[in-house]
Amino acid sequence: MTMSHVRSWSQFQRSPFRSPQGTDGDKRWHLVPRVLRDVSRVDLSVSVLGQKLSMPVCVAATAMQRMAHPDGETATARACRAVGTGMMLSSWATATIEEVMSAMTASLGGVMWLQLYIYKDRELTLSLVRRAEEAGYKAIFVTVDTPYLGRRLDDMRNRFKLPQHLSMSNFSSASLAFSEGNYGNDSGLAVYVAKAIDPTLCWDDITWLKKHTHLPVIVKGVLNGEDAAQAVNYGVDGILVSNHGARQLDGVPATLDVLEEVVRAVQGRCDVYMDGGVRRGTDVLKALALGAKAVFVGRPVLWGLACQGEQGVTEILELLKEELRLAMALSGCRSVSEVSRSLVRRVEFTSRM
Repeated sequence: MTMSHVRSWSQFQRSPFRSPQGTDGDKRWHLVPRVLRDVSRVDLSVSVLGQKLSMPVCVAATAMQRMAHPDGETATARACRAVGTGMMLSSWATATIEEVMSAMTASLGGVMWLQLYIYKDRELTLSLVRRAEEAGYKAIFVTVDTPYLGRRLDDMRNRFKLPQHLSMSNFSSASLAFSEGNYGNDSGLAVYVAKAIDPTLCWDDITWLKKHTHLPVIVKGVLNGEDAAQAVNYGVDGILVSNHGARQLDGVPATLDVLEEVVRAVQGRCDVYMDGGVRRGTDVLKALALGAKAVFVGRPVLWGLACQGEQGVTEILELLKEELRLAMALSGCRSVSEVSRSLVRRVEFTSRM
């Protein structure tokens, strides 16, 4: 990215407007470092779902990436491969499951996972899972917080739909590929979800999905300990603490603030991950200290992609990686395994208004 892009990124990191969708960690969570620990070497590597990654920072599923750059998801996959981390591909990608895996496996380096919506057409849903298995994806992240689409006012005002030259590439029909011409006066995506996604989704469907795939199944969208414990009882292989970028239900908590509750409820029976609001290496470190095995980033990846394609995504990931390395060193942590709950302290505060 150019220096102007770097300055814009730095300005965003300092912006007070991070709070509504971010972790707000600068205000509520303080780092309490240890000193005199010989941090001449810091190892960021971690194993996620049996796959070794260069760092505990992965790419979250974000839909329709070719709206940001012509190469879209394939550019993001190549960037993940270059950095040595994992990427979650959205069911609503503008490149196919197979195309993105081909971009990822052109050489060694990265890992692919599939994000899955449960469609009313269950055979269609399973066809996506089978394609992911055959292509070499390593896990299924099933989204559980979207029986309906949240009320997204901007999308309603601009009657959001894909440009004519793009479609959700994993589907053949115009209705499922989100490429029909007219969705009325509402958000086109809200209309699409109402028509295609199954609002009857329940815990038994997790059992159904596990019966139909040999891949690990992770539930994405858990925000409380009760649901986390239930997920473990239904045999999930992991939980992704996520509020869907704060675009589903207004008033939900920041994911960092509920992460520890979920970790405690799980009691070590499966890995816990987190997305939402990760903008700095210190955000990653706080999430690790509160029990996350790894974090997923979405918006920053799209900003890098829009600015400079594959190189932009690579630079965003490398920036987060180096920020995490420095934060760990200054906190006295020589490896991810040395990051512990004692590193963070919650600070209560009141508004100055």
